[in-house]
Amino acid sequence: MGGTVPAGEYRLRVIQDSPALPGTLRWAVWLLAGEAVAVALVAAYLVYEDLTGTANDMVVALMVTAFAIAGAVLLFVLARALSNRRAGARGPVIVLQLMLLPIGYYMIQGGLAWAGIPIIAIAVAVGALLVTPSSTKALGLG
Repeated sequence: MGGTVPAGEYRLRVIQDSPALPGTLRWAVWLLAGEAVAVALVAAYLVYEDLTGTANDMVVALMVTAFAIAGAVLLFVLARALSNRRAGARGPVIVLQLMLLPIGYYMIQGGLAWAGIPIIAIAVAVGALLVTPSSTKALGLG
């Protein structure tokens, strides 16, 4: 039997794990994954409503559902990228968190403070966790 490694010459390649994520980055990833799960649940509800409810405009209903599904996927992808220390994911995540602030504000104004306040709190927390020195260093940006 012929092989690519000559007899007697075996080399062991050691793969070292990178150091653990700092707590701030780990929390940001977990909160972002939580946001993704929440948006996925909203998307699942929208799919259910599309299948069982009556819509005035089915095209609009399907577009809203597709937007929710795309948002959930994007949040999952960005959470995964941050957990893999991809520095390029930090900017889009911060932009998404800033976009959640007016959503939470208008939910509060519309009488849904029970949903608006946590949305604002989580958005601020994720943004703050991502700009801490330990997260910045772990992403190789500082």
